[in-house]
Amino acid sequence: MSNKQLLAVIELGGYPDFTPIYQNLGYQVTMETKMRKVLKLLKKVEPAIIVAEFNFQSDFRDRTSSIESMMSMVERFSNTQVIIFYDKEYHAQLAKLQARFDFHSCLSFPIDESALALAVEQVNQQA
Repeated sequence: MSNKQLLAVIELGGYPDFTPIYQNLGYQVTMETKMRKVLKLLKKVEPAIIVAEFNFQSDFRDRTSSIESMMSMVERFSNTQVIIFYDKEYHAQLAKLQARFDFHSCLSFPIDESALALAVEQVNQQA
């Protein structure tokens, strides 16, 4: 059993399950659908990779998405890499987050499986 952890944050979904890709690259996968649970988990576990959706939420007063809450915790981890899935229509809002946070990769929908596999492999090579 691999000890490399990958956390998949799937708040909205609507795309294929990429678990086989992650597992084929040697990761043990944990899936969460609520950011509240993700934040609780990150108090206990430091995954090698987090794959999360950027869901722009204009109704948030002080931030653009729940990714910001997650990244405030991830910044404390020295080895966790973050891969973001996003809708192209929200690229401008994502760009603001990219100026503040270090994401390993940002992949637009529909997700290209080979690009995702490459991004995960690059994290493996950096480790």
